[in-house]
Amino acid sequence: MKPLLYFLIILAGGCSDGGIGAKSNDSAGASAGAGTGGSMARFTVAGNTLYLVSSTTLRAYDVKDSRNPIPGQETKLGFGVETIFPYGKNLFIGTQTGMIIYDASREGDPRHLSTYSHIRSCDPVVVQGNLAYVTLRNGTPCGGGINVLEVIDVSDLRAPKILKSFPMQSPHGLGVDGNVLFVCEGDSGLKLFDLTDPINPKLLQHLQDVRSYDVIPSRDLLIVTGKDGIYQYSYADRKTLKLLSTLPVEPPV
Repeated sequence: MKPLLYFLIILAGGCSDGGIGAKSNDSAGASAGAGTGGSMARFTVAGNTLYLVSSTTLRAYDVKDSRNPIPGQETKLGFGVETIFPYGKNLFIGTQTGMIIYDASREGDPRHLSTYSHIRSCDPVVVQGNLAYVTLRNGTPCGGGINVLEVIDVSDLRAPKILKSFPMQSPHGLGVDGNVLFVCEGDSGLKLFDLTDPINPKLLQHLQDVRSYDVIPSRDLLIVTGKDGIYQYSYADRKTLKLLSTLPVEPPV
């Protein structure tokens, strides 16, 4: 049965059109055993539970025995579901019309807390402390919309509220680690922001030649996926990104 679990994970990651999948992480804010993935991922692992989102549902799998994953609760979410991001004991789900927050403290039995709505647009989300950072992007398959970075107060998980909005070019995935924020701008590059003032991100660097889709920041190492391959950057000085390696990806024939 172990190959089945791998198949489910690969399937979920593939649905995100390039999103980075889950991996173990012990950074602040993550619950014990939580998975950390890119902001565009469609699956995550929290404790002994694998959560996957389709375009309409959230599905839980008990993976205590990785050789025998057990299908669990299925929750209807509506339409246009795109991404899932775990933080603490909660799940933040990005959709084309908003952000849905679920309490995942009871493994395999997520409970709805709130829904934050916005105009129709692509919507990955990451969270740190009491703030969520959301990118909204227009274009297919998200319909209309705008290109912005939103900062949302989630100190009250039942009543999230927007604090600030900043114009972007074509924002895709994003990642946050302490006082730095990374925003993928698709064909328009990769941006590094300073979060000394977490409500007002300050642009530090814009790599315009990196066609970026999604990122995973962890311990001063940034993994970037894009149209041309996978990149590794160091952000140890918290002011600049320094390229460490590149793994080119050839387009399918």
